[in-house]
Amino acid sequence: MPRQARLDVPGALHHLMLRGINKSSIFEDDQDRAQFLCRLEKNVTAASARVYAWVLMTNHVHILFKSGKQGISAVMRKQLTWYAQYYNRRYRRSGHLFENRYKSVLCDEDNYLLALIRYIHLNPIRAGIVKTLEELDRYPWCGHSAVIGNRECSWIDTDNVLAQFGGTKRKARNEYRRFVGEGIGMGRQPELTGGGLIRSKGGWSQVVSARRSRRKEEHDERILGSGDFVNAILKEAEEKTLLQLKLRRVGKTLSKIVDQECDRSQISPKELKGGSRRRDVSALRIKIARRGLDELGLSLAEIARHVGVSTSGIARAVKRK
Repeated sequence: MPRQARLDVPGALHHLMLRGINKSSIFEDDQDRAQFLCRLEKNVTAASARVYAWVLMTNHVHILFKSGKQGISAVMRKQLTWYAQYYNRRYRRSGHLFENRYKSVLCDEDNYLLALIRYIHLNPIRAGIVKTLEELDRYPWCGHSAVIGNRECSWIDTDNVLAQFGGTKRKARNEYRRFVGEGIGMGRQPELTGGGLIRSKGGWSQVVSARRSRRKEEHDERILGSGDFVNAILKEAEEKTLLQLKLRRVGKTLSKIVDQECDRSQISPKELKGGSRRRDVSALRIKIARRGLDELGLSLAEIARHVGVSTSGIARAVKRK
């Protein structure tokens, strides 16, 4: 069966999982890990996104990420492209480093935020990298040490995590640490690594129970949440997709948008595509890019080819706007 498109909903909570191709290592030493985090900090900050939990394992990464207005795709494309190039240069290799598609599960924040933070931060203990909670407190390649105040990590939203536990910051850290410790004996919890009915219901027995009582609930492998949450997300995504399809069916194309906006601005398409840096030409590019993204759902690369700048150039321009 063909894979479904990712649900890239700006402002939503996403559990991102990145894996090395064929389960191979993506970090060889601490320098690699530090470089990955340094670039992640830049990309997350630039996208006005929030990170609540993260962990770097030998051959995979987990990130609990609340996207900004750009969504998750722009951030992860930059992150994975940059790191793969860095890794290949350093180790004099070529070819793919990551699996073709990183996994992204859109999550119901109200019901799963704390469970996912704990699940992600306990990865080093489950894998045997550290043995105890005390060792995890000092482990540098996991967001847990930042939440309890043992390391500086400005790009992880520790304030919001600790706010879930109330009281003073000291009391909240103690309560958070106790909460994480209670999860050590819970095992791998596969229901937190994806979406779908079985995971959202908390296991097969709950699905069977619901079927016996003839309760039908919407589900989707890309979403971790209740049936109502799944319905709301799919409706939002469907409305946006239907609008884009409708505009395409009536013949709207990026070329027509370019012609319309050039005519209104009295700027020639030749100047637009010629790379001019005049302020009004740059403003026109941003306007065309926004329409291409919102009305037609086009990629930044496709838009860039029509407006005379690079993909990274149009991405920076849209972000600044």
